[in-house]
Amino acid sequence: MGLGSFFRKQFIDVIHWTEPEGGILAYRYPMQDMEIQNGAVLTVREGQAAAFVNEGRLADVFGPGRYTLSTETLPLLTNLMHWDKAFQSPFKSDVYFFSTRLQLAQRWGTAQPVTIRDKDFGAVRLRAFGTYAYRLADPALFHTKVSGTRDAYTVADIEPQLRNLVVSRMVDSFAESQVPFLDMAANQMELGQVIAEHLRPSFVDLGLALETFNVENLSLPDELQKRLDERIGMGIIGDLDKYTKFQVGQSIPLAAQNEGGAAGLGAGLGAGMAMGKAMADAMAPSANSPRPAAEGAAAAPSTETKFCSECGARIPRASKFCAECGAKQG
Repeated sequence: MGLGSFFRKQFIDVIHWTEPEGGILAYRYPMQDMEIQNGAVLTVREGQAAAFVNEGRLADVFGPGRYTLSTETLPLLTNLMHWDKAFQSPFKSDVYFFSTRLQLAQRWGTAQPVTIRDKDFGAVRLRAFGTYAYRLADPALFHTKVSGTRDAYTVADIEPQLRNLVVSRMVDSFAESQVPFLDMAANQMELGQVIAEHLRPSFVDLGLALETFNVENLSLPDELQKRLDERIGMGIIGDLDKYTKFQVGQSIPLAAQNEGGAAGLGAGLGAGMAMGKAMADAMAPSANSPRPAAEGAAAAPSTETKFCSECGARIPRASKFCAECGAKQG
């Protein structure tokens, strides 16, 4: 080691860190030989915390402020090193900085639909997604359980763990709430609060604090959503007869704009009415059918009949023309 390097190492007396980019949760401060000069100044900014690790053991944690490093400001480290008086030589230690600000707009969602039991539909496969925000609340616990000795630990590194944690607790919340799917969709804010209460203990175990949790959407897979739409549609229709009349009324202005206009519409309506009348007549007794004689009256003499070759109406056999359609008979 050159003389210049020796002096640069011995005169490291200012320790601070600014985030070069977002998403960094923990960062190890780079120091040659991990030596810190006695009397060095440590600056911890708002939204940060700093931790000293000596010989593999977490010694001291500092919140925002400016500190002159000495036996007075490093009580735990001093006790570990058994210093009973102010030390003069540099001491070796790792310094880690932590970002304690809010990590906003973290997204969560179900990669695949999850199956839950529903009061209305039985077993339902449900999809959901939303956002949440958290912060690093316990640097010592986070360093011990999560980030460890890495040079840097980011939001992206812990995101898969938190996302899986959210989905598992979400399913548990649905199962315990016994709230039907349709009510869940209408009360997403309240549902988000219930899920958050289930999640917070798990975040605390990692040294994190869950600040907000939002459910943005609850939905069914496409095939189930189609069935739900059909069920909702039937409920809206209600009285089928009134709905049919309404549809006919709605079609009149549209039909008038098409080729043929109102005339075509009138013909269509006329044909429909005629068909309806024909069906009603077919079900009613024929006017030409023999009617039973009134009680006590003599029966009328029967006459021979035949059917019209054109319209099929019953007419006297001797008739030359049909009384219904006027067609000539053979």
